[in-house]
Amino acid sequence: MTQSDTKKIKVLFICTGNTARSQMAQTLLEARGADRFEVVSAGLEPGVLNPLTVKVLSEKGMKTDHLYAKGVKPLIAEHFHYVITVCDRAEASCPIFPNARYRMSWPFEDPAAAVGSEEEKLAVFRRVRDEIDVEIQSWLRSQA
Repeated sequence: MTQSDTKKIKVLFICTGNTARSQMAQTLLEARGADRFEVVSAGLEPGVLNPLTVKVLSEKGMKTDHLYAKGVKPLIAEHFHYVITVCDRAEASCPIFPNARYRMSWPFEDPAAAVGSEEEKLAVFRRVRDEIDVEIQSWLRSQA
């Protein structure tokens, strides 16, 4: 870890499975604020990264090769400036992070629950991605 890394604001995004919303939030914040933030995501019950998550992030030219679903338990003792839940279930069941300064809730619809054709599912993933991006950009303006 370099000297500049120690000054970055550490952010943890949490959702239920760490397969879509929290991965999108992590990737979008990395892209929008990489010089200021160290970002990780995790799930209460980690599943498998949804391929549609990778697809909609890649459409925006974002790197996804580092993404994989992981659980929150190994992160509980870490120091975070912000712990942000991105779904209602994660907010209701989120463990206490004793070394986190702030906890926030940004609930978004679960795109993995979308039904229909692949194109219909992709439309939901794109919409949720864009909603998360709007929230992140608004939050970044408030951090300036």
